[in-house]
Amino acid sequence: MEVNIYQAVAILIDGNNIEKSIHSMMRTKKSMVNFDILIPKLLEERALNRLIYFREGLNISKKLAERLHNQFYGSVVPCHKSADIPLTIFATQIAEKVDCIIILSGDSDYVELVRHLKSRGVRVEIAAVEATTAAILKVEADHFYEITKQDCFRLK
Repeated sequence: MEVNIYQAVAILIDGNNIEKSIHSMMRTKKSMVNFDILIPKLLEERALNRLIYFREGLNISKKLAERLHNQFYGSVVPCHKSADIPLTIFATQIAEKVDCIIILSGDSDYVELVRHLKSRGVRVEIAAVEATTAAILKVEADHFYEITKQDCFRLK
């Protein structure tokens, strides 16, 4: 007998952290996550409730913002400094509206957020590059997805 699992999932992306990790793994700054491959893999047929890409700085690609909106109804949020605080605030605000939050970042700054969300009954998953992910973040998360070279592409 097949079991259908329904979970409303929010995907929150620390753009600067993921970009740096991808550049390190791919050994070029001309590389990017292929969200068309990665997002369906992370969702595993669960329902996408929200996708937000938080990024520090004014150089946010309009092409990326359009792509995320067109493919996933996602949005890009520019951050004054680091994405840590805006992402954390947003995660706590939507915690009661979703079953699972997937954070794309390997930054240990999110450990307390992961603990808080789990204490509120939210499943928390981390997706990041293995080599640049804090060990404690992987331990605290309910699940860890490794972002590999197959999830990325080189820009022309």
